[in-house]
Amino acid sequence: MPDSAVSAVLVRHGESVWNAAGLLQGRTHAVGLTARGRAQARAADLGALGALRDLRGVRILTSPQLRALETAWILAERIGSPVEECAELREQGHGGWEGRPVAVYAPLLAAAGPDWAPPGGETFRELWTRVRGIDLTGAVVVTHGETIRALLAPSPEEPPRRIPPNGAVLALGGPGVMSFG
Repeated sequence: MPDSAVSAVLVRHGESVWNAAGLLQGRTHAVGLTARGRAQARAADLGALGALRDLRGVRILTSPQLRALETAWILAERIGSPVEECAELREQGHGGWEGRPVAVYAPLLAAAGPDWAPPGGETFRELWTRVRGIDLTGAVVVTHGETIRALLAPSPEEPPRRIPPNGAVLALGGPGVMSFG
């Protein structure tokens, strides 16, 4: 059961092969976890935030992208809960920039307004709107950095500046309240 102050627990997927290589992932599907990423998923302390008293039977919602799925499967093994894919939890699409160096393109994305996207990509406003309708109540949610920013943002114009690190566990309580575990 979730703590009354916490509506969901957010988990950013473990380190992926492309994270380790310094490449922008976006919606690229078939990018799995590294050994370090699997270790991060095994080490994720879902109870550290005091968010969930009893993990048995807790819903695990995950993005259908491989790096998030692998993280969710590891968590599911640990707590004995099924994994439910949720397409709305996929990462923000970066279009033609996917597979390119994070060091070059991430600063451009960070400086962009909510209505701008790279060619063939998705705006932050579109991502923010997409995640608004998901019922996260009482769930462990495994997703991506930009998607977590959208889930935490009170509006598309006010995204959190930081993206949580791979394997981070966050408590979502009330509108836009975030704490790093």
